[in-house]
Amino acid sequence: MSNTYQDLQNSHPCFGGHKNNVGRIHLPVSPGCNIACRFCDRVINDVEERPGVTSKVITPDESLEVLEKALSICPEITVAGIAGPGDTLATDYALQTFRKVKEKFPKLIKCMSTNGLLLYEKADEVIDIGIDSLTVTVNAVKPEILEKLNKYIIYHGRKYEGIEGAEILIENQLKGIKKVAASGITIKINTVLVPEINGGHIEEIAKTVKEAGASIYNIIPLIPQYELADRKAPNCLQIDEARTKASKYIDVFRHCQHCRADAVGVPGKSEYGDRIYQRRLNVKETFSHG
Repeated sequence: MSNTYQDLQNSHPCFGGHKNNVGRIHLPVSPGCNIACRFCDRVINDVEERPGVTSKVITPDESLEVLEKALSICPEITVAGIAGPGDTLATDYALQTFRKVKEKFPKLIKCMSTNGLLLYEKADEVIDIGIDSLTVTVNAVKPEILEKLNKYIIYHGRKYEGIEGAEILIENQLKGIKKVAASGITIKINTVLVPEINGGHIEEIAKTVKEAGASIYNIIPLIPQYELADRKAPNCLQIDEARTKASKYIDVFRHCQHCRADAVGVPGKSEYGDRIYQRRLNVKETFSHG
C-alpha cells in the first residue's frame, strides 16, 4: 500500500517533511520528452540549478549503484524520485528503475514527475509498481491557454500542434490523474506561473485538478527563457496572489527548492549531487519547471 498524503507530510521533503530533516535523491534516467513547452530548455550541464538539467543520464542498473552510494553519504534520504531530465513516461526507463528500487530498497518512498501525456494509458503500471507520490505538471485546463505555453506534443508517433495537441494533453492528464488518484496514490500538481498567459487561470486549474483527485498544488514562477524569454517572471506578490487563489480549492505547497533532475540530499540544508554524479555545483539559477 502506498504512503498516504498524511504519511508523506512527515517523510517527504516536498510535502512538509522538510521540517523533519528528510532528504531525497533524483535519479536522471529519463532522457526523452514528448511535449515541447515554450519555456523549457532541457540541457545536460553542471551549473544550472533547475529541473530539466542533469550532468548525465544514467541507466536503471546504474541508479541502484547511485542509490547505494547516496544512502551511505546521506542516510537522511527517504525518497527516490525521478523527474527527468525528460518525461518519465516517454520512455520505459523510469518504471524499470522503480521496479528495481522497490525490490532492493523497499523502504524508500517512490516519487515520480510527469507531464501526464501518457499517464492514463500507463496508469496501471504506475499503480502496480507502487509509486507513492506522483507529480503532474498541468499548466492550463483550457486548450486556448495551453497552446500559448506548449508548442506541440508527440503522441503515438504523430506530432499534434496548437489547440489539437493541447486538447489531447489536457484530456490525458485529467483522465490519468483521476485513475491514479482513485488507487490511493498521492498526487501533486505543478503549474508554471506565466502571469500574462495563465495568471488569471490559476483558480480554474486548482479547482479542476482537485476535483480529479489531486491533494496538493505547487505554483512555480517562470524563469524567462527559450520561446518565453521576453516574458516577465512573476514577482513575489503575483506568486502569493496565485497561491492564495488556488488555496480556496486545494492545499498549496509553498517551499519548493527548484531541484535539478540529479539533486541529492536534504533540500535547503545539504547537497551531495556533485559527489554522487561527479559534477560541479555552481551558480547559474535558471529554474523553469519541475
